[in-house]
Amino acid sequence: MSDNLFNDFEPVSSKQWKQQIQVDLKGADYNETLIWESPEGIKVKPLYHYDEYEAAAPAGTTASHFNICQEIYVQDVQKSITRANDTLNRGAESITFIIDKPDTDVEILLNGIVSNNIPVYLNLGFLEIDFVKRIDTFAKNNHTTIYVLLDPIGQLADDGNWFHNMEKDLDAVSTLSLSCTNISILSVNSSLYQNAGANIVQQIAYTLAHVNEYFNTAPTISKPITLQVAVGANYFFEIAKLRAIRKLYRVIAEEYGHNPECHIIATPTKRNKTLYDYNVNMLRTTTECMSAILGGADAVINMAYDAIYHKSNEFGDRIARNQLLVLKHESYFDKVDNPADGSYYIEELTKQLSDKALTLFKDIEASGGFLHQLKDGTIQRKIEESAAKEQELFNEGKEVLLGTNKYPNTDDKMSCELELYPFVKTEPRKTLIKPIIEKRLAEQMERERLNGEDTTCC
Repeated sequence: MSDNLFNDFEPVSSKQWKQQIQVDLKGADYNETLIWESPEGIKVKPLYHYDEYEAAAPAGTTASHFNICQEIYVQDVQKSITRANDTLNRGAESITFIIDKPDTDVEILLNGIVSNNIPVYLNLGFLEIDFVKRIDTFAKNNHTTIYVLLDPIGQLADDGNWFHNMEKDLDAVSTLSLSCTNISILSVNSSLYQNAGANIVQQIAYTLAHVNEYFNTAPTISKPITLQVAVGANYFFEIAKLRAIRKLYRVIAEEYGHNPECHIIATPTKRNKTLYDYNVNMLRTTTECMSAILGGADAVINMAYDAIYHKSNEFGDRIARNQLLVLKHESYFDKVDNPADGSYYIEELTKQLSDKALTLFKDIEASGGFLHQLKDGTIQRKIEESAAKEQELFNEGKEVLLGTNKYPNTDDKMSCELELYPFVKTEPRKTLIKPIIEKRLAEQMERERLNGEDTTCC
């Protein structure tokens, strides 16, 4: 049918809608009743209308190309190869290898993968120039797409110390950006900020300021910088967050003459995951993965429902992978590029988050830059303040986690299930700066429940 049936109806303006809403409110105040304010200071309206909409540039994302990725911790190279190939045979489309030892035979590891057409991510827990150069040589000889997730500034923020020291780490970044032309070598671990409790504006601004430090250190970067982003529960805001990050990244990169797009790997946040009623974690990760895809992530790594208390296991990994397979092949999330373009609500959220984040970014740069604010503790303090506000909402029951602070199952016992310590670990040691600490909202409440459990059955 070629006729547009809506032409038979008179257009309705936003003013007319608001007048009708006011009538339906029967005297209640429109602003107080229907407009709410997010932690970022964004007032969310009940109605977004085309006559108040400023057309935005297309996001330029490709949801049809997003990869289902799975993480594998490399302890034994041969076992990791077997597991990687099994994972690929079961639907994964890319692999992230977490490598903590510089004596790992990375060539054998990479050669063992059945297909060299898939992207491979190497998350290194160390900084060794020769090791990264070996990876670059392998990529050149085998025509493999490899992203090395190397982030010395993220190491400092997370651990409190550099890999070696500031001068040596940043010199290594500059050296590798010049010599490694076949792989992407730089990453920004933006997920740290979300998992520690930063609000969305802070997450975007800190990510950009973090990136900007690398642009200043290595102005000859010729490959995409990989951004590791954690996605929270605020569905539409998280879609807008990823769009805003990509939009502002382009603005800053252009100032340095840096052409490649950023490459975004998204994973669900740890912050709202719970020990009790853990199956609800599957619902949380599903919506968070949806936000990641619609927001334009290039790869999505889902979190297993039991990741906070169980060691990595085949069942948890399979369920996490299958959630993404259902979204891709049964919910058709890969059929439309830029699916959020033209949504008045998401476009407005993207604009407001971008404007606020850019203002904060400029403030950081005017105050000496991201590294300077890390060293003087400003970034840590601001994140702690945002986390404390969110924690207070959770403690008061205004921020709801089903099965934990709302409708808890008192028969649910977890003491005998713990394979991993699910809480913040305190390890007194000497650090250059105060590290940014990741912490889940439910930790204190879960500690109290665990302390009250009978452990004689364990």
